[in-house]
Amino acid sequence: MEREELPESGGVEAAAREERLLLARLRRGESEAFEELVRAHQDRLYDFCVRMLGDREEAHDLVQDIFVSAHQHLGRFREDSRLSTWLFRIGKNHCINRLKYLKRRGRGRSEEYGVQSEGALTEALGALPGPDAALEAAREQARVQWAISQLEPDARMLVALRDIEGLSYEEIVDITELRLGTVKSRLHRAREKLAALLGRIEE
Repeated sequence: MEREELPESGGVEAAAREERLLLARLRRGESEAFEELVRAHQDRLYDFCVRMLGDREEAHDLVQDIFVSAHQHLGRFREDSRLSTWLFRIGKNHCINRLKYLKRRGRGRSEEYGVQSEGALTEALGALPGPDAALEAAREQARVQWAISQLEPDARMLVALRDIEGLSYEEIVDITELRLGTVKSRLHRAREKLAALLGRIEE
């Protein structure tokens, strides 16, 4: 997913100013400001949660929980990062906790993508008809999501944040609270495993 690129300096400063104004309104308890926050960030948070959980219904419910948590803990936001980074940090914690909960209940993998074996997935993909571009895109998305679901949660998170959401390394360090070198080395290993998994599907 591509991120919108802001103009060099003026655009960045304007965005920062708008965020400060929104935050001031949020701190005053303006309901319209909270609605703006939700509209601005819900799609990317939902996409991140889908990648982490591999389950659209779980992701939908979790995004609501993330915004409830953000609303409740707004006073703890120290403004040492962007609002979006703070929301992703909350989202990361919710996703990790949810994955642990699902694992305890015997649902450690996505019911939507991950329960199938590689053979079953390959067979299902091979059975799809026609070279239609939209169909091929859907098949590729299924392949990628299945492979992501096989990664450990920490690796899955890094791939989702960097390669899908397109966040900077600095933002990922803020979200994960890991050192930059650790983020880069773990992401490298996650990408290698992802490539191996995707290669096995294609064989």
